[in-house]
Amino acid sequence: MSDRVSIQTGDFDLSAEVARLREGEKGVGAVCAFVGTVRDRNDGQSVSTMELEHYPGMTEKAIEQMIDEAHRRFDIFGARVIHRVGLLQPLDQIVLVAVTSAHRGESFQACEFLMDYLKTQAPFWKKEQTPEGARWVDARVSDDAALAKWGIVSSNA
Repeated sequence: MSDRVSIQTGDFDLSAEVARLREGEKGVGAVCAFVGTVRDRNDGQSVSTMELEHYPGMTEKAIEQMIDEAHRRFDIFGARVIHRVGLLQPLDQIVLVAVTSAHRGESFQACEFLMDYLKTQAPFWKKEQTPEGARWVDARVSDDAALAKWGIVSSNA
């Protein structure tokens, strides 16, 4: 289902995306959505911009597989992941993970599961511009630990 994952340069509308995810599914009793944004600071340094790169095709396929895994693990109706690439500024939206289910617990868990995966396993590369110059952002140990609670060992560990 190709409308589950979008990798795009343009912004997204949370309300429109949630409405589309819920459309026609009368059993939805819960929607959990996470929106990640660009911060103006990271690791104690000022950040003026963030640039995200990915491998087209490979990135979408990897995220599709994790949505399939979320469906196997949790009783959910649907999931939508949007991840932006290109040059972003502080306050810009980077990522949306939205999940629908009959009850809130499954939506919360599936949303967290997908976000934990995206932080460590999705093939994205982030470069920040700081007053000291450009730097690539590495996965954090805490992100690897978050993924491990789902029984997945990070390839970054």
